Amino acid sequence: MKVVFHENFYQVYTSDPAAKAGRMEAVVEALRPRVEFVTARPASEADILAVHTADHIQAVKSAGLLAIASLAAGGSIQAAEFGLTEPSFALIRPPGHHASSGSAWGFCFFNNMAVSLEKLRRAKKISTAYVLDIDLHFGDGTFNILGADQDVQVHNPEAHQRDVYLEDVANEMDRCRADMIGISAGFDHHEEDWGGLLRTEDYRAIGKMVRAAARRNGGGCFAVLEGGYNHDVLGDNVLALIEGLAAG
Repeated sequence: MKVVFHENFYQVYTSDPAAKAGRMEAVVEALRPRVEFVTARPASEADILAVHTADHIQAVKSAGLLAIASLAAGGSIQAAEFGLTEPSFALIRPPGHHASSGSAWGFCFFNNMAVSLEKLRRAKKISTAYVLDIDLHFGDGTFNILGADQDVQVHNPEAHQRDVYLEDVANEMDRCRADMIGISAGFDHHEEDWGGLLRTEDYRAIGKMVRAAARRNGGGCFAVLEGGYNHDVLGDNVLALIEGLAAG
């Protein structure tokens, strides 16, 4: 499977947990023997402006974060484009699902998922999309940007029991009818991370469910990294999701 990455993502660009030293290294170490790495390219200003206001882009630039945030958005676009024909994963940071059109918080700056889906739609490569956000935290930015769009469905499972959570995802994938399924892949719901809910094998199961739905729909699927802060388990969890997407 293709994994979009760039060595610049090793940078510690802020003091938040998503930017912590060693986080990306832990994932790369787990994935290196198993995937094909593709070098990320920055998103264009036009691609970002399709989702974010000019004032917001200027604010990110003024904070000295435009280069790394644009690279993350661009990596997500590449993963989405690969996802049209094969599952893919964007190993990127900063994350994006707390970024709204004109504001951002929660370690996010640009909404990588929204930028990538809008890129595909403007290029007329897809008409409909589904976002499955499995991060511990509600993806308010993605919902603010895409939630009112009749051609995009955004779902954040909210169950607090493991079996109910997985059943929710299974039911959603059974109902899903979309040209593209994008996973906002946060891993902070893991039993050894902040959420304490899911097991590593559950991410593999989720990947299989998504891939099966994409196959049934005759569409594509991809995932982008959001949260996940325990470096000891993050790499294994990302690998499990990738294995599920590849095998589903």
